[in-house]
Amino acid sequence: MQDNTKVKAILEWLAEKKAENIKVYDVHKTSGYTDIIVVCEGTADVHNKAIANHLIDEAKASKFRVLSKEGVDNGQWVLIDVGDIIVHIFLPQVREHYKIDDLFAQVRNHHDQEEQA
Repeated sequence: MQDNTKVKAILEWLAEKKAENIKVYDVHKTSGYTDIIVVCEGTADVHNKAIANHLIDEAKASKFRVLSKEGVDNGQWVLIDVGDIIVHIFLPQVREHYKIDDLFAQVRNHHDQEEQA
């Protein structure tokens, strides 16, 4: 599966820049715009910028299409769209404020409930 190869590469690149609290959410059954969402955090805005720029550079070097990038300049919440994978890089307090992990847990639980019905 191409996604699996991409996800492994992205996780490796995030680890190379010491991204923390990395979570992977499979949303292919509930999302019309992407298959996988990766959420992680850095320790400061400068760290997030370094993570994001490394990910973008490595993705381009690996011939992954980077469709969009948002928030790289301020580094508080960075979104990188690699087509079938979206990567969110947060400051810990911003991640907690938006409760993004709770949102994806709810999406997953809602989908699981629909499958059981």
